[in-house]
Amino acid sequence: LHFGAFLDGVLHGVMSFGSSLDKRKMIGLVKGTKWNEFIELNRMAFDEVLPKYSESRCISIAMRLLKKQAPQIKWVLSFADGTQCGDGTIYRASGFMLTNVKKNTTIGYSEKLKRVVAKHGKEAKKQGRVKPLKGYQLRYVYFLHLEERKNLTVPEIPFSKIKEMGASMYLGKNNCLSGVTGNTSRIHREDRGSKPTERLYNYG
Repeated sequence: LHFGAFLDGVLHGVMSFGSSLDKRKMIGLVKGTKWNEFIELNRMAFDEVLPKYSESRCISIAMRLLKKQAPQIKWVLSFADGTQCGDGTIYRASGFMLTNVKKNTTIGYSEKLKRVVAKHGKEAKKQGRVKPLKGYQLRYVYFLHLEERKNLTVPEIPFSKIKEMGASMYLGKNNCLSGVTGNTSRIHREDRGSKPTERLYNYG
């Protein structure tokens, strides 16, 4: 499902919802969830033309549309990249629950390719071809059906835990690419609009 945010007839923001990249693992987050009863916000990108709080407003509208047009979907999953972008300010402002904060092990920087890569293998890491980015990955859940909240199989984490763990990131600050030449980081604007993160490549 793809939603666009328009201002004066011009597209300035997009949100893309679809299957989770690791659906078999994620489906167990909420007990009793069927295969077609959850969806992931896979991608969101807004430019700086839209007014303040446009992301939160658009998420709210998208959630209402999902609940009305796809009533079988009970909850929405999304992730925040605390290695390059932000720790999920928009999600917290939009009513998402924080369910996991963990050190990044899946996104790295390849000196050979001079770009950010994902799903890098153990062999690549051993040879030094890919170095994991310093930072954290944060997982959020939004319940379209509030009664499903009781079926959450993992603890709800207080937002204060983000700062306690040193996982805070805002506007792409304090990311581990500070010593890397080239514009490999794309700042996720959480106060106004947003710029997409660098496309992630599978290291082959």
